[in-house]
Amino acid sequence: MNLNKQLGGLFLLAPILLAGACTNLNQEATETSDMTEKKQRSLYILHTNDMHGTYMSFYTTTGNATAQTGDPGRDTLITFNQEARIGGFAYLASAVKKARSDRGANSVLLVDGGDTFSDDQLGNITKGEAMIRLMNALDYDLMALGNHDFDYGLQRTRELAQLANFPMRAANITDDATQQPVFGDPYLVKELNGIKVAVLTLGYRNTPKTGNPDNVKGLSFHVGQEVAQKYVPELRQKADIVVVLSHEGTAVDYKMAREVEGIDLIIGAHSHDILEPRKKIGKTYVVQAMSDAAVLGETELLIADNELVDVKTHYHWLWNDRLQPDREAQALIDELREPYLSRLQEKVVESKDVIGRQYKSESPFDRLVGNLLLEGYTGDVAIMPGVGYGISIKAGPVTSEDVYKLLPHPSRIVTLTMTGKQLKQTLEQSAENLKPDNKLGAVGGLIQTTGMRYELDLGRPIGQRITNVIIKNRPVNDTQNYRVVTHNGLLTGLHNYDEIGRGQNINRTEQLLTDFILQKLKEMKEVAMPANMGEVTIKR
Repeated sequence: MNLNKQLGGLFLLAPILLAGACTNLNQEATETSDMTEKKQRSLYILHTNDMHGTYMSFYTTTGNATAQTGDPGRDTLITFNQEARIGGFAYLASAVKKARSDRGANSVLLVDGGDTFSDDQLGNITKGEAMIRLMNALDYDLMALGNHDFDYGLQRTRELAQLANFPMRAANITDDATQQPVFGDPYLVKELNGIKVAVLTLGYRNTPKTGNPDNVKGLSFHVGQEVAQKYVPELRQKADIVVVLSHEGTAVDYKMAREVEGIDLIIGAHSHDILEPRKKIGKTYVVQAMSDAAVLGETELLIADNELVDVKTHYHWLWNDRLQPDREAQALIDELREPYLSRLQEKVVESKDVIGRQYKSESPFDRLVGNLLLEGYTGDVAIMPGVGYGISIKAGPVTSEDVYKLLPHPSRIVTLTMTGKQLKQTLEQSAENLKPDNKLGAVGGLIQTTGMRYELDLGRPIGQRITNVIIKNRPVNDTQNYRVVTHNGLLTGLHNYDEIGRGQNINRTEQLLTDFILQKLKEMKEVAMPANMGEVTIKR
């Protein structure tokens, strides 16, 4: 059963999230009656997550705007139903300041769920400093470390943590030298409106599989709910309310809510979900505010006799035509951009169509990249990882920073040969990533291939989901070698694709992937939706 719900100019198709959402009316009436007999107070947690360095507003398109909206492969399908500008740090600042003014600053906490300062051209230039300075200006209280918060290496993350006026922590990421959580105590205890609140931070357990493993050398990553089991009883002694700020993803957050007693609220991240209405599992509430600074979550905790009675969440959609940008934040943005403005705004190409990225389905932008790689390096197959960040290229002028939102990392182009059997095994790993037996092992989306047709059936057993693999109009031969073009990130076991690193005749070029694509786009002058979409048939 599909259920369409319009939220602030956005359609939310979420049958899974709504399962069990109807509660017993008599029970609610009783709870409301009990509250009126007790002294009630409210405290408010404002929350963002998965900003991915997005400090500028962006243009939404009908159907999708970000890498995880409009994707039919997701459990929760979010599609924008209008074309307009949304997000941007100046608009986020306006919403935060208004909430503090309306609610009272001593009743409000501002937190971020991680994947915060990379995946953007200005982020690359400043190595994350731009976002930290913006967050400092907005007086964030706490941030959980996401997997992409190590994209510039551990030492740079450490430097940014020192630059930040707020803690950047994760209880389940430990320093091998000390066996303690990285950067210090992984929780914050603060009194708001007379209520003591403890917020425990959790990072992403599979971080080494989502980027260069050298970036996190010296760190160990642990399963979040197991670490929460250790800390929550301690925090219940320190505070009236216990909140977990988690970068583990919605599926794991639900598991944690079921298995760890004593958590009042989980504020999620990583999976780019919008949980509306807020989910309640047992006595624990779960919320999340999508991604890319397009939404500010405002979660109200209603307290009676120092106990949580109810949770209400309102999502502020930061549509630019409904808000005024904050002048101070805009001035800081202008200051940060000014030295690099010509680089950021350089026109690269004109696009006839919206070209987006999908995460668990065929991705138009990655097919475009694959086409350009095969043209430039004369390969049989191009391979790109299935990643969940990025903002669609809109029809019209495309700038350098538009491309960097989709190709932000300094990956270098690699050619190699793989056997047909290795290619099939790689596709089977991708199918397992999409639907693993154990959701704790889920990492990455659909691997993005070009030049290879195949069928994928997620209803079949793991290892038997890929059929009818065809390259150059011929069935793939298990023993034949095929020339593959990819980038060096996929040689390191990214997203568990070990077979790529086992290929032969590996040639590591010095050519940066992003520079190559920028140059090719400039030569094209105009791009459109790739004509060879539909190479992959997926049965879910």
